[in-house]
Amino acid sequence: MKEFANNIIAKTPFNRPGGKPVLALIWVCFFWGTTWIASKEGVKHIPAIQMCAMRQLFGGFLYLLYFGFAKHPLPKGKQWGTILILSILNFMLTNTLSTWGVKYISSGLGAIIAAIVPLWIVIITLFQGHRLPVKAITGLLFGFGGICIIFYDHLKDFLISDFRLGIFLSLAASISWAFGGVYTKKHAANFNPYFSMGLQMIISAIALFGVTFTTGDMINVRDIPLNGWLAVSYLVIIGSVLTFIAYVYMLQRLPTSQGSIYAYINPVVAVLLGAVIFNERLNIYVAIGGAVTILGVYLVNDSFKRKLL
Repeated sequence: MKEFANNIIAKTPFNRPGGKPVLALIWVCFFWGTTWIASKEGVKHIPAIQMCAMRQLFGGFLYLLYFGFAKHPLPKGKQWGTILILSILNFMLTNTLSTWGVKYISSGLGAIIAAIVPLWIVIITLFQGHRLPVKAITGLLFGFGGICIIFYDHLKDFLISDFRLGIFLSLAASISWAFGGVYTKKHAANFNPYFSMGLQMIISAIALFGVTFTTGDMINVRDIPLNGWLAVSYLVIIGSVLTFIAYVYMLQRLPTSQGSIYAYINPVVAVLLGAVIFNERLNIYVAIGGAVTILGVYLVNDSFKRKLL
């Protein structure tokens, strides 16, 4: 996979003298935050499940095309079972539910809820009987405390059924992502995770297209407006391919403590862009609640670095 990332990076703006890993980090910090805006725009024009199916089909095809030309061997035996489970957790559930969620809530709020994945991992770990450091528990309290501050500003919105649905979908997506992370750590160490991701995308795309055909919740591709196609194209090229390659590149070359800061900046980017582009709510509750939540996530991540699960 190093050769894959290096070959692509060599043809991107990162291939400049000095500081390439830092440029990759800056790219990830900003552009993964912008994917929430693209998702918000996309679901205005395309049913969420159909849009996710399209994104995953195109993104998965690009990955498989590369690994096919590279003659990378296919997974064997039980590896297919792991790929199927990760396809369900990471794409059929996490990616689809989070995208569906921002149809009903702000892109910034969706990004903040997604950022609390490490907090769910703490809870999963507690149920598994592991003892955690005080810093992790403190981070858990701070994280959910920050979410409560944000929700305080949305109390009236909970009377709206669509808003409640958006929150439920986004929380379910973050929980699924946490389970996917825990499962990956335990079961997905014996094969190329990036080739696997392409396979996961294709499998999930087929399943999601099946859902759209069965439910009839889809539109003809000829009826998709330009903005819808631009959103899908952005999510595929920027979100699923280029930014992920930059992410792999920076992880290989930066200390974990430095590389992980993207997780704290992505929600900030989403909140600010959401306020500017979609006129989403940005006030003291969102600012303080978001900051407290990110602090909680930082404390949890820092404790994990010191004491691995």
